[in-house]
Amino acid sequence: MASLQSSAISFSSSLGRFSATRTMLPQKPRKYKLPVVESKIREIFMPALSSTMTEGKIVSWVKSEGDVLSKGESVVVVESDKADMDVETFYDGILAVIVVNEGETALVGAPIGLLAETEEEIAEAKAKAKGQSGGSSSGSESTPEPQSPVGASSDEPKKIVATPNAKKLAKQHKIDINKVNGTGPFGRITSEDVEKAAGITPAPSKSISPPPAAAAAAAAPAAGAPAKAAPVSLPEIPGSTVVPFTTMQVAVSKNMVESLSVPTFRVGYPVITDALDALYLKVKKKGVTMTALLAKAAAMALAQHPVVNSSCKDGKSFTYNSSINIAVAVAINGGLITPVLQDADKLDLYLLSQKWKELVEKARAKQLQPHEYNSGTFTLSNLGMFGVDRFDAILPPGQGAIMAVGASKPTPVADADGFFSVKNKMLVNVTADHRVVYGADLAAFLQTFSKIIENPDSLTM
Repeated sequence: MASLQSSAISFSSSLGRFSATRTMLPQKPRKYKLPVVESKIREIFMPALSSTMTEGKIVSWVKSEGDVLSKGESVVVVESDKADMDVETFYDGILAVIVVNEGETALVGAPIGLLAETEEEIAEAKAKAKGQSGGSSSGSESTPEPQSPVGASSDEPKKIVATPNAKKLAKQHKIDINKVNGTGPFGRITSEDVEKAAGITPAPSKSISPPPAAAAAAAAPAAGAPAKAAPVSLPEIPGSTVVPFTTMQVAVSKNMVESLSVPTFRVGYPVITDALDALYLKVKKKGVTMTALLAKAAAMALAQHPVVNSSCKDGKSFTYNSSINIAVAVAINGGLITPVLQDADKLDLYLLSQKWKELVEKARAKQLQPHEYNSGTFTLSNLGMFGVDRFDAILPPGQGAIMAVGASKPTPVADADGFFSVKNKMLVNVTADHRVVYGADLAAFLQTFSKIIENPDSLTM
């Protein structure tokens, strides 16, 4: 303890001598730099509301120009490829300018509105938006010289605004993004700006003529291989009307085309539904739907055959999903969506039916959250209620199988002794990814599914 005290005294003594020495030095006048007050005009960007969303459509602006906004308050309703969702502001301020009006479309990351901190900055924000709209109408042949943001001085550090992909490219090519000139909206740095700074030549357009060697190879295809036909311009039908896809229909079209690259096969199976029909009549009064019964039966069968619940995402491996999430196709106005019954094997039948009712209501109101439509591991498509007896379904990207369910109809059936009787029978067809699911796997899964349907007591346990 004594040593500690002596150390403390010695330290304070030396500190005192140092302080005394400091007081003897002549004091220099300090220079204070006055703070520079900069205007804070923030951009409201088009958000990515799903993993597949590339652009969004403005459904409606909840707020008008000049309205005062609080952080977390809904500003605009955006139509993504799956649902309509409210977009909130991350800052307090005044909605100075609406850049993208209702009914118009903008790419993800593009500014759709400008937010000012004070009323004095509204005029500056409007001038900023007007200058941008005027610059975008200039000819595409001349390369516009990047301009400094309004109100920024060349001596002051400016905030770097770049797209997520531009930041990723800058990191990959080891480019200092602070030194890249942005040519996007309001000086935003785009992927093309980073590629230009890295000296990367943009990929040529598909319309450019191929090199002579490639042209010669295309002109002389291998024997037995048919030459790829050039796109044919179909004649217009008089009186026809062209209606552009909605955002959701664009997403559906993209997914269907993507599915063509997956090697699929189909297996059909007849299922006797007399016992299931009798159970449905009992539980229908309690709000249970046939969709919930089929989803529960499929989930219980998948629990015994996990390979059918798996998927192939990279072409080289299986992805076994720990959860059994049944996506069910639902037709809504202007498109198709697949709400997901998550952990369908673990929920009891009545809770599953209640959950399904909530999902359908949200789907028709276009209010589903991303995890409620993009987390499916197996899809169920039922057209039986329309009297369709059989059909094939297209495999959704990222899943291993989809089941198409037809109508249950009275059918003559022979028993083991050769005696005929009339029973209700439905046909189910399963489309599967042949990279992870083989014929024997699918046949075994369908046998289990059929046994559960024909002896459905386990569905209510």
